[in-house]
Amino acid sequence: MCGIVGYIGKKNATPIIIEGIKRLEYRGYDSSGIAIIDDDNNLKIFKEAGKIIELERSLPSPDESFGNIGIAHTRWATHGEPSKTNAHPHSSCNNTIALVHNGIIENYKNLRSKLEMEDHVFKSETDTEILAHLIEKFLTIENDLTRAVQCALKLVEGTFGVAVISKDHPGKLVAARKGSPLILGIGKNEFFITSDIAAIIIHTKKVIYLEDNEIITITNDDFQLTNLQNESIEANISIVDWDVSSINKGEYKHFMLKEIFEQPTSINNAFRGRLHERLSTVRLGGLNMTGEELRRVKMLQIIACGTSWHAALIGKYLIEGLARIPVEVEYASEYRYRNPIIPEDTIVFVISQSGETADTLAGLREAQAKGARVLGITNTIGSTIARESDGGVYIHAGVEIGVASTKAFTSQVTILTLIAVLLGRMKDLQPTFGKSFIKELYDIPKKVEEILAKNDEIREIAKSIKDSNNALYLGRGANYPVALEGALKLKEISYIHAEGYPAAEMKHGPIALIDENMPVIAIAPDDAIYDKIISNLQEVKARNGRIITIATEGDEKIKQISESVIYIPKTIRTLQPLLTVIPLQLLAYHVADLRGLDVDQPRNLAKSVTVE
Repeated sequence: MCGIVGYIGKKNATPIIIEGIKRLEYRGYDSSGIAIIDDDNNLKIFKEAGKIIELERSLPSPDESFGNIGIAHTRWATHGEPSKTNAHPHSSCNNTIALVHNGIIENYKNLRSKLEMEDHVFKSETDTEILAHLIEKFLTIENDLTRAVQCALKLVEGTFGVAVISKDHPGKLVAARKGSPLILGIGKNEFFITSDIAAIIIHTKKVIYLEDNEIITITNDDFQLTNLQNESIEANISIVDWDVSSINKGEYKHFMLKEIFEQPTSINNAFRGRLHERLSTVRLGGLNMTGEELRRVKMLQIIACGTSWHAALIGKYLIEGLARIPVEVEYASEYRYRNPIIPEDTIVFVISQSGETADTLAGLREAQAKGARVLGITNTIGSTIARESDGGVYIHAGVEIGVASTKAFTSQVTILTLIAVLLGRMKDLQPTFGKSFIKELYDIPKKVEEILAKNDEIREIAKSIKDSNNALYLGRGANYPVALEGALKLKEISYIHAEGYPAAEMKHGPIALIDENMPVIAIAPDDAIYDKIISNLQEVKARNGRIITIATEGDEKIKQISESVIYIPKTIRTLQPLLTVIPLQLLAYHVADLRGLDVDQPRNLAKSVTVE
């Protein structure tokens, strides 16, 4: 959940790695730090709590901090409060080593006790500092930084992405990973190490994705890839297919708003080239399954967290409705510990925007250990989930910087909709439906644009609820998970308590909360259960609740019970979630912006949750 950037080459490392960690600010953090080995082989460490600007103010002038090797870090606190002392990099007793670390050392208490008995003195409350002391210990034995790192990591239980430098080995940077992403960037006479490509994309597109238990030793002019047993490994070099323009806000105030407005393109990218018009079906070759194998599927399990879990719930409604295959949707954090039952002919899908979500990755491995075929749905080429899945589908949403996911959600829903239609056509879904579905799907990006054109109107509605303390979101069918997602967006970025409910369940408890101060955001498109949700909203109206409704264009009846109505274009029921969620994203965005909050970096949150 933190950010790592390292550099070794012929240039001044400080501005390069400071710029790098700035590009990782979107991931969420509470402190930052940098370590440099200068031209006189002095190890200099600077750390500060708060924003990176505080770290920059503490740095000496560029002339005083010149060195061509360094590491930097943005921390999201796990062990120990956010503070200057707990910030990374961490050093050893003799201050010859500096280390940055993403992940969690589960056995750190036991290791710390043993090291303290050996007279090691600790300065912080973190689990990370253990690694610096272990490496210092083995360095006195091995006199080789790579071997010392290998020996130290063999004692560690947990996850790690680490980068280490030592003043006694000034021309070497050592990095290793297990369960936490780490990438080597290959430049011209220079190398970069990072946890996120966004940090180095302006310097190189040539990268190596480290696998678990791999260690890379980098010098000024070369690198060597090995494992914990010091066995040499052949490096697999990849080329990144996006550029720095993807991580600029352009004309938009926030990345989140930019990404909301990118959804006509990202949804189109998710289905482009995957529709088979002649056969009125869908093509998803990345699943690595034959038609016969797909027809044998008797159950699906979908594992995800947060926004991806909401997308999975929508997938459940669609797959069960169109393909008549039962679907279980599981929180990854629960799935990994409950000894799940995976019946024969069950396919397990895992969904993660980053492809690095720790709980989801653990769920993938648990399902594979039980013999299941596991398919991934992710946005990130080269991610761990992409590499370890038996097949899958990239959502092609493009880089998503805002911590609160928007375009990745609609792209995930698009992919799940394609899967539902594919499986349905493999069963008994009629070609007439497939034909009408494809026609309607082609129109969705244009219809999203029509909703985005209501941005100013939605901002005015946001003014009416920006000072609320609570909000209730209601939906039915596949729009119930959309209500959950709308409530999550409001919570994430505006800090207003919000809950999503199936509309009919409101009277089984939440109705007690309804009064003139409670905004109720209802999703009520024109479909088969329209009259049912209208009845639910009448119950809210009778208790003086303030109703904001998402409704289909032309619905005049809804105005009678609503304080405000946001109209969406008409589409088939299967595709409604792709439209109904857009106003909820804009509503949450404008509420947070009107409250003067940091929309792209909401407090306590991180973009990629790589710890349990």
